[in-house]
Amino acid sequence: MDKKPRVGIFGATGAVGKEIIKVLFDRKFPIKELRLFASEKSVGKKVETPVGKIALENANTADYSKLDVAFFAIGGGWPKKNAPKATKAGCVVIDNSSTFRYDKDVPLVVPQINASSIGKSKLIANPNCTTAIAALPLFEIYKKYGLKKVIISTYQATSGAGSEGMDELLSQTKNYLAGRKVENKIFAYPIPFNLIPQIDVFQDNAYTKEEMKVVWETRKIFGDEKLSVSCTSVRIPTLRVHSESITVETEKKVKAEDVKKLLSNTKGIILKDEIVIADGKTNNDNPKKSIYPMPLTATGKYDVEVGRIRQSLVFGEYGIDFFVAGDQLLRGAALNAVEIAEFVVKQRFDKGQ
Repeated sequence: MDKKPRVGIFGATGAVGKEIIKVLFDRKFPIKELRLFASEKSVGKKVETPVGKIALENANTADYSKLDVAFFAIGGGWPKKNAPKATKAGCVVIDNSSTFRYDKDVPLVVPQINASSIGKSKLIANPNCTTAIAALPLFEIYKKYGLKKVIISTYQATSGAGSEGMDELLSQTKNYLAGRKVENKIFAYPIPFNLIPQIDVFQDNAYTKEEMKVVWETRKIFGDEKLSVSCTSVRIPTLRVHSESITVETEKKVKAEDVKKLLSNTKGIILKDEIVIADGKTNNDNPKKSIYPMPLTATGKYDVEVGRIRQSLVFGEYGIDFFVAGDQLLRGAALNAVEIAEFVVKQRFDKGQ
């Protein structure tokens, strides 16, 4: 088998699809041929890539026998219909939707944590962006100290709802500032200067599906179905990056300073944890400001920012509070998908399997 796979990106005009293209070339992913697929109405349009313009093809009529690796960045019922066709033709599918994440026969993968679960599977699920961002620091704590309880509150950017979500924030913010009527189509309520404590539909237990995704997926990725996880997800009026406030109760005694050292040496994490005590003044009066994770600094970054690490006032020496920010289009989607593909290529193509 050729060491360079033929690659297809399905949903190439969407927010995640565009990022996958960028990440593939940024990481010098080995590609024999790159093909881009989108809806029928986009067929023939050309997309600018680092190797020139590539014409879009119809995602519904793709010949998967001419592809080795397919990135699926299309939601709805499309993956369920097309993944079997692709895998039957011998193509490896990395799916960004939630379609297969909870199928026991489909590996749900964050490569730094459970790449070995891929095995010989030709269908691999990419986790929810919120889960992927939280998983990196959580797993390091889990390995060293054990976890009894995980409580997460998320602050999720509008791009989590795709390009349309970002467009709605921008257009309706302009309307708001101009004194015009603010309308909402993508979100349940107007998003400018607002917070919406609902992402996805509500479940029977009063949690939203987005919140339960974090619960289900964290357990599956960690291989621990008994892990106690609770989540509250909130949509906020930012364009990019999901942030999360996380509280954990550990099985072993833990110190905040030790967690800082642990995470500072973890690949994929950048520690941003410098606190300035203001001595009665506000931070704005200080020549030096505190440093912590923010969407402003995490945008466009591969690494997850982690900071505000402190001893829990609830769980004491058995608990830690911290804050994370990660670019959900990269760390939470495109980057994770490409890292999965890198593992597959190294595992199968480099060995001629």
